[in-house]
Amino acid sequence: MLVGLPVNLIRRLQSVQNAKARLILGIRRSQHITDALASLHWLRVLERKLSKVALLTYRTVNGSAPAYLSPYFTSVADVPSRLRLRSSNSYQLTVPSFNLTTIGKRTFPVSAANLWNSLPVHLTSAAPSLTVFRQRLKSFVSGAPTLTLSDTPSLHPIADLAVTTLFRPH
Repeated sequence: MLVGLPVNLIRRLQSVQNAKARLILGIRRSQHITDALASLHWLRVLERKLSKVALLTYRTVNGSAPAYLSPYFTSVADVPSRLRLRSSNSYQLTVPSFNLTTIGKRTFPVSAANLWNSLPVHLTSAAPSLTVFRQRLKSFVSGAPTLTLSDTPSLHPIADLAVTTLFRPH
């Protein structure tokens, strides 16, 4: 799972994906790649990575992931000290504490919980099956503004989370 991969490697992977799309569709390097990726129904590398993390988190929360992942995720509603708070009715996860800021926030439990909590409620609360969640997530991610790896804020919570939490600056 590509959590914590440096930005320069994500850019290289995106370049490889763009080259594959150009080869398949026979388009020139000077032409825009966004429409080509959309016509192939491919997500960009960053978007695909984030959707994979969200899917594995969904599977873990709903009990269909490997059993060794379930202890890493606790619903806010299951924390006794939060039973009286409004957040106990939400579908958010508690973010585990971590010691090292450089490595700790890139670990799977921390980054997955942060990503899950940044998703809109209509994605996390009412998905009756993995297939429905996958469809809603893909349409949400592909309908979002293009996720960039620049230092500028993007007005999209997943992109902001990806740039600040999941990647190590180079």
